[in-house]
Order: sequence, then structure tokens, then C-alpha cells
Amino acid sequence: MKIYQSFDEINTDLRQLSLEKQIALEELKLVKSDFEESIKPMTLISNVVTALGKFGTLMFIKKIFK
Repeated sequence: MKIYQSFDEINTDLRQLSLEKQIALEELKLVKSDFEESIKPMTLISNVVTALGKFGTLMFIKKIFK
């Protein structure tokens, strides 16, 4: 536990903790936004189509070299 010598030290630490809290909240907002974007129907469909395309290409290449 830190021992404070003055109220200025306490206020400085409180300000720092407040800023860290605000940064953490903004980071959570970004994560939430990214998550919401990733579960939109068009995004999901696009991801599935991309995955199927890659799988199809892999199977085609495999068949060529077989």
C-alpha cells in the first residue's frame, strides 16, 4: 500500500486512475462495435463465401496434383 505525503499526490493518483478508467471504457466501446460489425448478416455471409472459396480452391489444387 502506498503512503501518501500530500493531498496533491492523492489527487494525482486519482486523476491517473480516472483517465485509465476512461481509456478502458473507450476500448470496450471499440470491441463492442467490432463485435456488432462481425455478426451482421452480410458480414457473416461474406465470411462464409470467402471460406468456401478458399476451400474450393484448395480442393481444386489438390485434385490437380493428385
